[in-house]
Amino acid sequence: MININKKYGYVRYGAVVPEISVANVTNNVDEIIKQIKLVDKEGIQVVAFPELSLTGYTCGDLFKNRTLLNNALEGLEKLVKETAKLNVISVVGLPLLVNNLVYNVAVVVNKGKVLGVVPKNNLTNEEHRWFNEYNGEVKNIKLFGEEVLFGNLVFKDVNDANINFGINIGEELNEYNGVSTVINIAASYDIVGKHEYRKNKLNVYTKDNGCNLVYVSGGVTESTTDYVYSGYAAIYEVGKLLVENDRYDFNSNHIGVDVDNYRVINNNVEITNKYVEVDIKDVNKELVRHYNIYPFIPEDEVVRKNRFKEIINIQALGLARRLKHTGLKKCVMGISGGLDSTLAFLIVIEAYRKLGISNDNFIGVTMPGFGTTGRTYNNALSLMEKYGITTREVSIKDACLQHFKDIGLDENDRSVTYENSQARERTQILMDIANQEGALVVGTGDLSELILGWCTYNGDHMSMYCVNGGVPKTLVRHLVGYYAEIEENEECKKTILDILDTPISPELLPPDKKGNIKQQTESLVGPYVLHDFFLYHFLRYGASVDKVRYITLQAFDGMYTEEEINKWLTMFVKRFFSQQFKRSCLPDGPKIGTVGISPRGDLVMPSDASGYDWL
Repeated sequence: MININKKYGYVRYGAVVPEISVANVTNNVDEIIKQIKLVDKEGIQVVAFPELSLTGYTCGDLFKNRTLLNNALEGLEKLVKETAKLNVISVVGLPLLVNNLVYNVAVVVNKGKVLGVVPKNNLTNEEHRWFNEYNGEVKNIKLFGEEVLFGNLVFKDVNDANINFGINIGEELNEYNGVSTVINIAASYDIVGKHEYRKNKLNVYTKDNGCNLVYVSGGVTESTTDYVYSGYAAIYEVGKLLVENDRYDFNSNHIGVDVDNYRVINNNVEITNKYVEVDIKDVNKELVRHYNIYPFIPEDEVVRKNRFKEIINIQALGLARRLKHTGLKKCVMGISGGLDSTLAFLIVIEAYRKLGISNDNFIGVTMPGFGTTGRTYNNALSLMEKYGITTREVSIKDACLQHFKDIGLDENDRSVTYENSQARERTQILMDIANQEGALVVGTGDLSELILGWCTYNGDHMSMYCVNGGVPKTLVRHLVGYYAEIEENEECKKTILDILDTPISPELLPPDKKGNIKQQTESLVGPYVLHDFFLYHFLRYGASVDKVRYITLQAFDGMYTEEEINKWLTMFVKRFFSQQFKRSCLPDGPKIGTVGISPRGDLVMPSDASGYDWL
């Protein structure tokens, strides 16, 4: 395999919490060199060590002693020389004497050279006793006979300026403009509650600043005279924790993960225009990181359940607000016995609970057609009966047969006209009943269907309020499953569970000889688990199709072949570009997560954009 990770914006960042001996520079430098050699073998391309790692952060007034300062400088020189043949770029901390002023600095080292020195900008009250705050006057210094840039620096890759990093020292994080990754080296002691506060702070920083973050703090081998230092290391990617360590480890420990620099969107205030070119070697053949194959579903069970509860509330409140605005109490919906209509059905029930409206104001219409099977038909009736809504049944068969005669379509024809005429007939029935009853037609189509255009224009595509329009198909299934889990009525739960077990189908073609569903959506358009993965990375982060393919192959290794992934990804791209006209006139509906497709602001693009270059 060729080394292609950097082609897609990945850099393997690492962080090391070394076992140190306070003020014993010789010991510390040897241990840091050992750890640099270790992470280099693991393909880590940029590695960070804690603040003042060469000396230890807790040296106190020894920072004013020339012996410690001289030893730190000599230790840095040894580190530079002994890592000269390694590919990894190292960021280490030490006290540095410059023009008779002592600075707390981060030094970036690679291939036998010091690439730049970054001084700490925000000193704590205690640190002012030992260090000087950087005022911007010093622009460069001489280290080991070479001129080196000194100040607020951004280190950018020689081959791709979008791959770069800036450095923060200590607890106060600065804002960077256009920096894809911030390396924060610190020495943070632990007190009760501080760790969770810090994690939240780091997460919010990366989310708000649209950047990645490598954080590393001095560990438990710092002095414990007054505090215990946690030794926390973590790597975040635009508001998401990728990896973290066990912070209470007396031994040297490290983390490493491939970080996506192309996910970064950064619009913050610029604090520097000083750039240093670095050569981040593309040494890795495989991706070292985890991708959730269900990107819309949290992997943590507690987070997942809280998220599902919140989503159902958002959907229900959106509908409830629309009902209050229109002054209507009645809703009309087509109930098919499938997943989408079941979720929309349950959302109406929740909205009615919030508004104190009786369920008999909810009119559910089952509209059996040529492809309706006994299982879905009975489940639709059971759902309506168990929740006590008003039930109506209107067969579409005779109306469709008459329509076929009117337009000259042979009733044995099984073309798209045969299918779509049924969907449009159902929508006409719902709209007319809504007029008849003074009601609101609630749409059932989900985000995945709408982004693929897997719906009939002005058929199931249209409604008066679409509660599922922000919910991807894989999430629909999980939300319905969650509702079954919390449903106290055992008969209701039984019906919902059987609906969950039913194959996804529009049921527009006649069933097989045994009466089973013949037309299964995922065999035609592709597995929704793949399409939802595609659309998440394509829309949320603007990933190229080639990159989407690359990470899909990694995430679904052993589940789908490369041929299958290529087939369905091509299908996704073709339909995404060709079916935009359907999305351009979507009905109103609530946005649920970070990926939205409303043409009124979430996804603004022309209906006739060409997909040629993406294919």
